Amino acid sequence: MQIIFITPEAVPFSRVGGLADVSFHLPRALANQGHQVTVVVPKHRNMTPQKFTEIPEWRSEIDLSLSRPIAHFYRGDTGEAHQAVLVGFDELFDRPGVYGNEFGDYDDNAERFIFFSRAALLAASKLANPDQEVIIHCHDWPTGLVPMCLKHWRASYPNLKKAGTVFTYHNLANQGLFLNYDFVMTGLDWSLFTYEGLEFHGQMNLTKAGLLAADLITTVSRKYAKETLTPTFGLGLEGVLQTRQDYIIPIQNGVDYATWNPATDPHIIANYSADNLRGKAECRRNLAKIFGFTNLDLSMVSMTCRLLPRKGLDITITALEDMMNLPINLAIMGLGETHYQDYLTEATERWPGRLSYKKVNSLKLIHNILAGSDIFIMPSRFEPYGLEQLYALRYGAVPVVHSTGGLDDTVLDLATNPGEGTGYKFNSYSAEAFLEALARAIRDFNDKHPWAETMRRGMNLNYSWDISASCYLDVYRQVLKIAEKRD
Repeated sequence: MQIIFITPEAVPFSRVGGLADVSFHLPRALANQGHQVTVVVPKHRNMTPQKFTEIPEWRSEIDLSLSRPIAHFYRGDTGEAHQAVLVGFDELFDRPGVYGNEFGDYDDNAERFIFFSRAALLAASKLANPDQEVIIHCHDWPTGLVPMCLKHWRASYPNLKKAGTVFTYHNLANQGLFLNYDFVMTGLDWSLFTYEGLEFHGQMNLTKAGLLAADLITTVSRKYAKETLTPTFGLGLEGVLQTRQDYIIPIQNGVDYATWNPATDPHIIANYSADNLRGKAECRRNLAKIFGFTNLDLSMVSMTCRLLPRKGLDITITALEDMMNLPINLAIMGLGETHYQDYLTEATERWPGRLSYKKVNSLKLIHNILAGSDIFIMPSRFEPYGLEQLYALRYGAVPVVHSTGGLDDTVLDLATNPGEGTGYKFNSYSAEAFLEALARAIRDFNDKHPWAETMRRGMNLNYSWDISASCYLDVYRQVLKIAEKRD
C-alpha cells in the first residue's frame, strides 16, 4: 500500500506540538510494517536542520487567482524507513514560526495553507503509482482543502483516480476560519461556498472542507469522537459531524516507548521497571532535591503542561489552598498565561519546601518529574487525546484526570474498577470534584502494597505506535473499498 501523509508539521523538519510527533511516529510504524509511506510537509524555516534535495522537474505554478507563486519540491531525509517531500515557497514559509509568531497567527495563513494544500495534492499525484493502492491521509485544518479539491478535480489527477482519502481532526479548537473573499484562492467553484459546503457563518472553514469531502474521518479518542457531536466540543461543526457520524472512526495515538521508558531512560538518575521498582525511590529523592522538598514521606504530586485554562489551571488555582492542606509535595512545571505564572511563583514563596514551580519547558525535566512522582494531575477542561497521562502511567506516576476525551479512554478509575484500575477520574469539571479525586489518590498512596500494584498495572499498559498503525491500516482498507466503487 502507498500512503501519502499530508501535514503542516512533522518531525524532524518542524514541530509546534503533538501533530508533528504523530506525523513522524505513525508513518515510521506504517513503513516498518512494509508499506511505502511519504510525508508531505511545508518547507518551513528549519527548526531542525535536515538534508533536502530539490526535484526541479516538479516545480509548478499554483494559481491563487491574484498571484501565481511557484511551488518548489524537495526530497527530505527523515532518517527512518519513510521518506518526505517538502513543499517550498520562501515568501510564505521561510518564517520563524509554523503558524505565527509571538504576536499571533500570520495574517496570510489562508494563502499559505491554500497554497500548501494545492501543491501537496500535486505532489501526491506525482508520487502516486497507479498500479498500487493509494491512500492520502490529511491532518487538521491546514490540509482540509486537499480531499475537497481532489473530490472535485479528480479527472485532472489520473494517478489518483482510485486514491482513497482520510481526514483526521486532532483538535477542533483550531478550524482554519478565514474571510469569505479568501475562498477565491482555492480555485473551487463558488457553488461550494454555501452552508452545505465550506461556508461557516459567513467565513470559509477549512476543517469543514476535510470533514465533508474525505472518504473516512478519524479522530484521536472514542470519547472525543462522541464529545464533538455536541455543541460544547463540536464548536459549531457538530452538525457536520452528526451528518457524517457513520464515517468517523476513533483511533488512539501511540507512545514512543524507546523515548518514554524508565527502564532505559538516560535522563533520569536511576532506571526502574514494573518488575523492579527500586530505582523509583532514588528518583523520588532526586525530584525532592530538584524542587526543594523537605519531607519525603509526603506523596509527590506533579503537573506539567501549558498554563492555560483548558489545561485545568482555573480549577487548580481555585483548589490550591485546599490541595496544600493535604499531605503532599506539589511540583509544577510549564509556561503559559502570565497571571498563572505569577500566581504560582508567589505560591512557591507561600508554601516553601512543599510547593515549587519551575517557569520552564524542559524535556529532560519532564522525564525527571515523571520518574520521581507518585501522582500526576491532569485536570484538563478538554483533551482530545493527551499523551502526558500515558507517559505518567509508564513511569509509575498514577494519574488523576478529568474524564474527558482521551483521558477518559486511557485511565481506568479505581473507584469503579477496584483491583483493575490505573488511576483516578472526576466527572464534574469543578475544583471540588478534582479535590475529591486527588484526596482519594493520596489516601490510597499510604497503603503501599495496593499502590505498587496500581503502579505496575499502569506501567505494563501498551499504547505503542504499532497498535495505532494496525488500526489505521484497517481504516485504509475500508477507504480503498469505498474508492473502488467510485466512478
